[in-house]
Amino acid sequence: MKDKSPFLVSLADVSRSTGKMLSKGAFSELHTGASPTLAELTEALHFALGDGRIWLNDQRMVLMQSQVLGRLRQEIIDAFGIDLARGIFMRVGYMQGVRDAELILKRFPNQDLTHALAAGPRVHTLEGFVKVETKQFEFDSDKGSYFGEFYWYDSSEAAEHIAHHGLASEPVCWMQTGYPSGYTSTLFGRPVIFREIECSGVGASRCYVVGQNAEEWGEDAPERAYLGLEWPRSRQGKRSSPASHQDAEVSRDVSDRRAGGDPVVGVSASFLRARLMVEKVADTEATVLLVGESGVGKELFSQQLHRLSNRADKPFVAVNCAAIPETLVEAELFGVEKGAFTGAVASRPGYFERAAGGTLFLDEIASLAYAAQGKLLRALQQRVIERVGGSKSIAADVRVIAASNVDLAEEVRAGRFRQDLYFRLCVFPIFIPPLRERRDDIPLLVDHFLRLFRERHRRKVIGLTRRAMNALLDYDFPGNIRELQNLIERGVIFAEPGGFIDLQHMFTGNEPLGVSHPSLTRDGRLAFPSEAALPQKADPPDLSSASSQLKSAEIDLYRQALSSHGGNVSAAARSLGLSRAKLEYRLRKHGLFGQV
Repeated sequence: MKDKSPFLVSLADVSRSTGKMLSKGAFSELHTGASPTLAELTEALHFALGDGRIWLNDQRMVLMQSQVLGRLRQEIIDAFGIDLARGIFMRVGYMQGVRDAELILKRFPNQDLTHALAAGPRVHTLEGFVKVETKQFEFDSDKGSYFGEFYWYDSSEAAEHIAHHGLASEPVCWMQTGYPSGYTSTLFGRPVIFREIECSGVGASRCYVVGQNAEEWGEDAPERAYLGLEWPRSRQGKRSSPASHQDAEVSRDVSDRRAGGDPVVGVSASFLRARLMVEKVADTEATVLLVGESGVGKELFSQQLHRLSNRADKPFVAVNCAAIPETLVEAELFGVEKGAFTGAVASRPGYFERAAGGTLFLDEIASLAYAAQGKLLRALQQRVIERVGGSKSIAADVRVIAASNVDLAEEVRAGRFRQDLYFRLCVFPIFIPPLRERRDDIPLLVDHFLRLFRERHRRKVIGLTRRAMNALLDYDFPGNIRELQNLIERGVIFAEPGGFIDLQHMFTGNEPLGVSHPSLTRDGRLAFPSEAALPQKADPPDLSSASSQLKSAEIDLYRQALSSHGGNVSAAARSLGLSRAKLEYRLRKHGLFGQV
């Protein structure tokens, strides 16, 4: 008896049978009812009756009438205007998409990327905002490309906009557009922007949305600013020219500063709060104090503040106060006249003069000696300086931005920092959040660093594996963005040309991964337990133990590859994306060569 239905093989089956993660995929290749189905997703929804809680897997949810959300939308539009309201709701939708992508990764960890992307419209539908129908999507990880088309029916957001404002002249499903942008960007590991082409809020029978790589929309796409992929343009319309980068005391030259990420991007709530404060104070003359842990990007924020200021066409001078010897602070900051002391064979300006008309960034301000703090205070109060050995007063027309990676208020209480200088600097304090508090920004930062270091080191790596990205999302980053930058640069260097960056390419410096006991899934991925499942530890993690676990997981991966291919080293190497010579070397290194 013949089966009338065509023979269909799911992408997950292909992935498991070949031992490879598929780098390409399309919605058309999925069979009807591909997992996770809407029914399977519904099983993750739990009502704790009488307890006041609703859970979608491990995420707490709330029931809210669509009309209440519509009223909130109306209030925000009336208070802030259409443009700001659009950005707010788009970012809220983006956050919702990020959270749901994390839910899929936790609930269905063995699904390939195609199935995981296909689950997004189902979760979106399950949550009641809109009914989503997938027209098509396709991606190619090798090329880093994504394109998708979707239909939305019965959009609650469009209905509420019509109820309060009537038919609109342009698409109004802002939160719903942000949702797939956040969901897809998180899973794909690269920024993907969705745009509403047709909208029922404008009078169409249903909404039609298109998603593609952020750069495909062009540099002037407004979604880039709404989602935090770029900052507003400088008020002067041009960037500053950093001054005196030939001096060793200037913290970094222009190329080094831009290596950390130009521009500063992010979509997390904590990042956007800091960004808003920068935008608020940029066009004033107020002194700004940037506070945050080492490596969070305080100098990059100061550069952005300068670009947005009225001084953008004047010099930006960055000074690492910790690098100036105590005996030379006055000379370096205020300049020297010829003959002022032994070795002063010529007059030279200090940092205040070099930054004339522009911005002076004083990094690690807490490292200044107590006596030097008094001299700096006078310059800030009087707005004039005198060179060492000179008698002429020089106007100090500079905008000062200070930065500290320690609590200056605590330093004042400890007697190590002058209280009067603290209050002079702390006119407009801005807290720059650590990376562990802005994990939603990690995919965007990873994409930026990948493009940067692929070009710099001339390495054609494709991107990160899913397990590598998951590890980054779970890591605490004691070194913050600087450490993430180092991990990606290391991965670009270690990974094979044309291959993917995996765990063993990045975490090679005894980074504190924690006691996570990774396990190997059927399709060859390392699966890490959720943070909630980890035992509570009072002591810091054992670095040697974490390294040992990673080595053990690597050995298990090689053993499974050999077993799956009957001991054929060449076939096992192909399944792992390695050359036979490289796999044989690693097998011999671990004493596995000749084993099945």
